[in-house]
Amino acid sequence: MTPSTETPEHTRSAEGRPRRLVVLRHAKSAWPEGVPDRDRPLGPRGLRDAPAAGRSLAETGVLPDLVLCSPARRARHTWDLAAAELDSPPPVRHDPRLYGADADDLLDVLHGVPDATGTLVLVGHNPGLEDLVLLLAADGVGDALDRVQAKFPTSATAVLTWHGSWPGLRPGGALLTDLVIPRGRKNP
Repeated sequence: MTPSTETPEHTRSAEGRPRRLVVLRHAKSAWPEGVPDRDRPLGPRGLRDAPAAGRSLAETGVLPDLVLCSPARRARHTWDLAAAELDSPPPVRHDPRLYGADADDLLDVLHGVPDATGTLVLVGHNPGLEDLVLLLAADGVGDALDRVQAKFPTSATAVLTWHGSWPGLRPGGALLTDLVIPRGRKNP
């Protein structure tokens, strides 16, 4: 990831400090027969890709103050593996509102993020996460917005920035600064 330090006029606010939202879709899951959706585990690729997502955050200095994570097993395990790659993992809240949430529901959750939070990681599911990124991003750096519009695959990490408060975050109020799709290596 290469977070931009430039903020276009449409994302500046006379009030509020810079904020960063990192939207992380859970890693690739397995589909074992008879297992309820909420309890599905990560599959082999997910077990490789989730740590790569954490390394990507660490390497680019995108270190969160707080993580909001879906309580679904695959989302929790994704964050656990990603967080293990960080020197100092942030506090995590498992929020049941994130499971199966649409973009509007997710935006409502974001409006309640504590003011002291500068960078938040949101770990959850599609289509809600993809729709949220597209709802919030007025523009994107490079081809990031086009890439999200094409596909927001498992383990994708989108970084959005704006100046203002969490309750003040509105549709079209953020800049999509990066989209990374980390992939772990298969063992030889």
